[in-house]
Amino acid sequence: MAEGKSSKGMSLFERYLTLWVGLCIVGGIILGKVAPGVAAYLDGLALRVGEAPVVSIPIALCLFFMMYPIMVKIDFAEVVRAGRSVKPVSLTLFVNWAIKPFTMYAIALFFLGTLFLRFIGPEATDLVRMPLGLDLQVGAEYGAGQVVMAGGVNMLEVPLWRSYLAGCILLGIAPCTAMVLVWGYLAKGNDGHTLVMVAINSLTMLVLYGLLGGFLLGVGRLPVPWQALLLSIGIYVALPLVAGYLSRRWIIALRGEAWFKERFLHILTPITIIALLITLVLLFSFKGEVILSNPLTIIWIAIPLFLQTILIFWVAYGAARLLGLSYRDAAPSAMIGASNHFEVAIATAVILFGLSSGAALATVVGVLIEVPVMLMLVRICLRTRHWFRG
Repeated sequence: MAEGKSSKGMSLFERYLTLWVGLCIVGGIILGKVAPGVAAYLDGLALRVGEAPVVSIPIALCLFFMMYPIMVKIDFAEVVRAGRSVKPVSLTLFVNWAIKPFTMYAIALFFLGTLFLRFIGPEATDLVRMPLGLDLQVGAEYGAGQVVMAGGVNMLEVPLWRSYLAGCILLGIAPCTAMVLVWGYLAKGNDGHTLVMVAINSLTMLVLYGLLGGFLLGVGRLPVPWQALLLSIGIYVALPLVAGYLSRRWIIALRGEAWFKERFLHILTPITIIALLITLVLLFSFKGEVILSNPLTIIWIAIPLFLQTILIFWVAYGAARLLGLSYRDAAPSAMIGASNHFEVAIATAVILFGLSSGAALATVVGVLIEVPVMLMLVRICLRTRHWFRG
C-alpha cells in the first residue's frame, strides 16, 4: 500500500510535470551545447565489469531516489489482504502482464519500423552498450547490431529505430507508477484498490520484468543482456524496495505511524520527481544534437506511445464493465493499465543501453506525454461514470 496523497490531489511538481520535463529537455540540450564534457564526465563515473561501464554512479543515485519514495509507501499487510478483491486485481494483472507488453511491441514495431521508418532514417544507427558479459571483437554481428569501437570501448551499432523500439518495450513492460494514485483519486476511484495494485505491481516486476524484457528485446533482434536486466531489477527495484520496507518499519517503530504519514512522506513527496528531472537534464545533454537535427523525433516516438496508452485504457475499462465491476474499481483498474512506471523504464534503458541511447530517449518521451494523456483519461472516466454500478 502507498499513502501520502492529501485531498488536494496533485502537488505542484506533479501538476506541472510536463512543464518541468520540457524545461529539462531545453536545459539538457543547452548543457550539451555549452559544456558537452560535463555530462560525459558524470556518465563516465561508473561501476565497470571488465572494460564495460555497467552502472553510472550519478545516474544510479538519481534513479534510487526516484524509486525509494515510492517503495517506502508500500504497506505489505495491505498487499496480502488484496486477494479478497479477486476480480479487479485479476483484471489489472492480466491487462498489465498478458496484454500490455505485446500490444506495445506490436504498435511500436509498426510505427517505428514501418510507417515512420523513412522519417527516422532507414540507415540511421545508434550506439548502445554491449550486453554484460558478452565479449565480441570489432566487426562481429550480434542480433541486428554490429560491434564497433567508440571512445575506446566496444559498442553495438544498431538501427536507430530498433533502439527507439527497445525504449518502448521497456515502457510497455513497466506498468503503473505511484503517480497513478493521483489519477485514481482525481477520477474518484477506489483508493484502496489503487494503492494495493501499486504494491502488487512493484512485487510482480521483480519476476516478470526481466523475463518479458528479455523475451521481447530478443524478438526485436536487440541485445538481450540478461545479466544486466537482472542487475537493473536488483538495483532499481529490489534495492529500493528492501530499503523502503526496512526504513518504513524502523521509522514507524521509532516515531509512530502518524508522524510517518504526515511528516516523513510529506518530505519525500517531491524527491522522486526532482531526481527524475536531474536525470533528464543529463539524458538530453547527450541527445541534444539528435533532437536539434531532427526535432520531429519526439513526435515519431510519442505517437505509438499515445496510441498504446489509449488502447490499454479502453481494453481495461471495457473489460471492467463486462465483468460488472463498480465504477470505483473500474476507473483505477483502467488507469493502472494505462499508466507506465517510467522511473524503472528509464533506469533500465540507461543501465542496459546507455544514457545516450535512443532507448533511453524513448523512455523519456513516455514521461513527456504521461501527465496530459492521463488527465485526459481522468476526464473520460468522470464523464462515463453512469456506465457502471456504484
